[in-house]
Amino acid sequence: MNILITGGTGLIGRHLVPRLLELGHHVTVVTRDLNKARSTFDARVNLWKGLTDRENLDEFDAVINLAGEPIADKRWTEAQKQRLCQSRWQTTQRLVEMFHAGENPPEVLISGSATGYYGDLGEVVVNEDEPPHNEFTHKLCARWEQIACGAQSDKTRVCLLRTGAVLAPKGGMLGKLVPLFRAGLGGPIGTGRQYLAWIHIDDMVNAILWLLNNDLRGPFNMVSPYPVRNEQFAHALGHVMHRPAFMRAPASAVRLIMGESAVLVLGGQRALPKRLEESGFGFRWFDLEEALHDVVR
Repeated sequence: MNILITGGTGLIGRHLVPRLLELGHHVTVVTRDLNKARSTFDARVNLWKGLTDRENLDEFDAVINLAGEPIADKRWTEAQKQRLCQSRWQTTQRLVEMFHAGENPPEVLISGSATGYYGDLGEVVVNEDEPPHNEFTHKLCARWEQIACGAQSDKTRVCLLRTGAVLAPKGGMLGKLVPLFRAGLGGPIGTGRQYLAWIHIDDMVNAILWLLNNDLRGPFNMVSPYPVRNEQFAHALGHVMHRPAFMRAPASAVRLIMGESAVLVLGGQRALPKRLEESGFGFRWFDLEEALHDVVR
């Protein structure tokens, strides 16, 4: 296939692009940072600086939309919340316009979202049909998904990636946690009872390929079948790293440091990949400790 990817230099894209090339696909990555992209990918990857000077997407068979400002890197000021929204919404809107501008649009749009779509639902078991809790992460993701669904037509199907915490070497959540645990400062956050829906990067990439190659559409929880509580995660990571995991971060301190964005670590979703499993997708990584052994460097 000829595949266009936005956000290709992010955590998921850095692992997805080499796999697509390995499978013989032709890949074009849209990036704001050409130098970073050139140092990340080999010469087989075609690079676009942006989408503004392109009319349509007729030359592509599929689009994978992973673009967006990292959600946990900065405190959520009103300005930062706008950046988080617009970096997702504007790119997705432009893609949808390009789908409709051509006569032969790509057959599929696989577009990013997150388990944050559901908000903090505590103990509730969350599949793709669960009504959300109306908070900022839901509003961000709901609008993002709504825009992406505008590409759907009798020629194009749309899949939405409601992604949990991706476990991968050198980046994402582990990029922040591993140095703390290595220094002996790791442990549960808040009560530790909140759920963490996680997925190994290999399963994430394989699930995207599954959606690419099968006639599926709609939202998919991109998470392992076995979410864990935050305290279980801390214990498993400490065990894998041979470090203690008893330095509990009080909720009050987390809120003081992170502000409104503290909900990302003090809340959570007990999300399950119901629609992926029903479609026949098989996970490789079920056990959290085994997954951490594989990715922690």
